[in-house]
Amino acid sequence: MDRLQSMRVFQQVVDDGSFAAAARKFDLSSAVVTRLVSDLEDHLGVRLLHRTTRRMALTDAGVAYLARVRHILSDIDEAHAAAQAHAQEMSGVIRILTPPIFGVHVLGPLVAEFGRRYPKVVLDIYVDSPLVPPVEDYDLTLLGATDTFDANIIARPIASSDGILCASPDYLRRNGIPQQPEDLARHRCLRIKAPANRHRVWRLINPDENRRELEVPIEPAMLVNHSDTLIRAGVDGAGIISQSIDLVANHLHSGALKRILSPWITGTNTLYAALPSRKFIPARTSVFLEFMTEYTRTVIKKMDARHD
Repeated sequence: MDRLQSMRVFQQVVDDGSFAAAARKFDLSSAVVTRLVSDLEDHLGVRLLHRTTRRMALTDAGVAYLARVRHILSDIDEAHAAAQAHAQEMSGVIRILTPPIFGVHVLGPLVAEFGRRYPKVVLDIYVDSPLVPPVEDYDLTLLGATDTFDANIIARPIASSDGILCASPDYLRRNGIPQQPEDLARHRCLRIKAPANRHRVWRLINPDENRRELEVPIEPAMLVNHSDTLIRAGVDGAGIISQSIDLVANHLHSGALKRILSPWITGTNTLYAALPSRKFIPARTSVFLEFMTEYTRTVIKKMDARHD
């Protein structure tokens, strides 16, 4: 048995959800694909797939085996690519998991320029916000965290930006401009949902006073788990919001939003790129990491300079 081919066939069957589809990919008959998977199960002494006439599903052993097979096959492919890198143009697929906010404001804007520089590299972007991101299943996973971030994962900081308070000119005309942090308690505050009712207290930091901290109790007028919805509501005059300056810089520049209570900030938010826990990082992934870091930090510097 060609164990490597059997592993590739098994992975393709799972990815396609069909023996017939995998057979077409490898230009094999369905019978041969079925035999290769069965031979692999016989070799391992465990069933990898539950198969009926209507559906197919991984067993627990199959889930664990597939995770290792993906890494093994990826490492083999990358070792081959590395050996031929001097004679080949950068190419391949980079699988990226990102929350919606970074998909829109970080990845979307850089795709065109990256594509011009590396036209044979494909960005396979999956937008989702799982409670526990499956970092091992992707080449890169984008994560947002505050300055107190401390997670047991391999993560590289990409860029940092201060969170600021802002509201639309229309809202401020109708409700007045807060002059001190305590005034927030009398305003309509729009917040991102937070566990343990932390959204009912706004933690503010004053960088000009040795980062003095202040906690202001509030009763949110709106709670939402989606940053773009929060920004949209703020632009439409629904209340006061807090967001990283890089995410609202265009609205500040156009006048759709105005910063309030400067120099107070709501913390420093950092964008991280989490990597699967393996030693070998594909060259295309490293190149994309460097590009994203340079691109994002340059954009943030321009925005910070514009709104200082």
